[in-house]
Amino acid sequence: MTDLLRVLPDFPVKQFGGLISALESRGYTTGDLLTLDPAEIEARTKLPNVKRLCDAILDALHSDLGVANPPPPPLLPQHDDAQSNGEPSHHHPPQHSRLKHTASELAEQWQTISTLDPLLDRALGGGIPTGHVTEITGESGAGKTQFLLTLLLAVQLPPPHGLGRPALYISTEAALSTRRLSQMISTNPLFSTFPVYDRPSLDNIVSTTTPDLESQDHILTFQAPVEIERRGIGLLILDSVAANYRAEFERSANSGISSNMGARTNELIKLGMHLRDLAQKYNLAVVVSNQVADRFSGFASGTTGPKTPAPPKTPASSLKAPFPNVLGKQSQESPLASRSRPVPAVDNQEPPPQPQLNPEFPAQEEEINAHPALSLDHQQKWFTGWGDNPSLDYPLKTPSLGLVWSTQISGRIALFRRPVNYGYGEHANRETGEGVQAMKGWKRWMKVVWGCNAPPSELGNKKKKEGGPVEFEVWMGGLRAVHTEED
Repeated sequence: MTDLLRVLPDFPVKQFGGLISALESRGYTTGDLLTLDPAEIEARTKLPNVKRLCDAILDALHSDLGVANPPPPPLLPQHDDAQSNGEPSHHHPPQHSRLKHTASELAEQWQTISTLDPLLDRALGGGIPTGHVTEITGESGAGKTQFLLTLLLAVQLPPPHGLGRPALYISTEAALSTRRLSQMISTNPLFSTFPVYDRPSLDNIVSTTTPDLESQDHILTFQAPVEIERRGIGLLILDSVAANYRAEFERSANSGISSNMGARTNELIKLGMHLRDLAQKYNLAVVVSNQVADRFSGFASGTTGPKTPAPPKTPASSLKAPFPNVLGKQSQESPLASRSRPVPAVDNQEPPPQPQLNPEFPAQEEEINAHPALSLDHQQKWFTGWGDNPSLDYPLKTPSLGLVWSTQISGRIALFRRPVNYGYGEHANRETGEGVQAMKGWKRWMKVVWGCNAPPSELGNKKKKEGGPVEFEVWMGGLRAVHTEED
């Protein structure tokens, strides 16, 4: 491995002399040890202590770059005067708390990043909190990117608006829009109230693009921690979290669905754990944007003809009867739930033969006869942001990556948009000569689905002071709430 001493001249190669020469004979370089999985290298080469060598190289690289953590001070033994005199000691060792942080320490560490609007900050409990992973979800054009660009500038402001720290922006789709950021810096009047050295700048934003899942994992695992320690990053943005996972696990139609879903679940759990570790270790805010998919109603897609009664012992059949007022007209259908739900039986059709089950275990019909309130179709309206108020008529959406990803984040913010009242535009219909209806614009709302620092917003409540969603608009300076008489 001839490039090791060229990269790290002071690396103690004698401790790993035989291992380094064996890896070099197999064609491995220093870059391979830093990017590949050590367990995979050990499995291929049948060599031990590869992980210890990789950790030593990574620590030496951090020390050479000046971003290594200082080692903890050694614990000095405490000598008791009574024990030195030969007398038995009745003092017990101090009891250390098992908690990582006390309540006072957490209160001192609690910081938020402002949205640069007081009404939006009030709905979010002060802003986006540090030490947590927050998701911003919504359909295309709802304002997710504008929300993220505002946070990139706000984090650079001194407290209480920001953290006075730079930001790291990782995009999986399009490059960072620096022209839009420059427009916000020059237009928002709040920035002019700060001294020149406290104003946000494009120089304090580090951006990169990850076109595939492999490069995304490499950047988040190896490059992001180095940049965070070197520059003191206060905000990490991943825009968007679902793009690479959709391209990686949904483009392969030859592989089985179960194996594909299992591999994606493992990757999502690893990503969530890594982002939470970064947020807690460096006390920074991690914000990810997520896409949404349409949620279709109905028991089975593609079914036509008259409805037939379903068997009494299926969750699909018992979904409507007990809670007609709660579920409303739509059944909150989920693609995952529709695949797992048994197909309703048809009259004059014999059921397929079932394998013989052990009599000590309950029958299959009894196992799936769960209460409808425990079904995914009923519960997902409380954590997706859509469907919690059945009296409202609006299209239902479901955030991408499913329930597994929802358990990895600390908060979810949903952005909605609705078209403004239609009016007759200047264009005329060629047949009738009358004016053609044209859309005048969009209205947008921000809703807190759940969060660690703010209560959820009730979509049916239109009063902002009582926890309702906040209407906002996108302007040249960023985001701002739409003020009404109630404010």
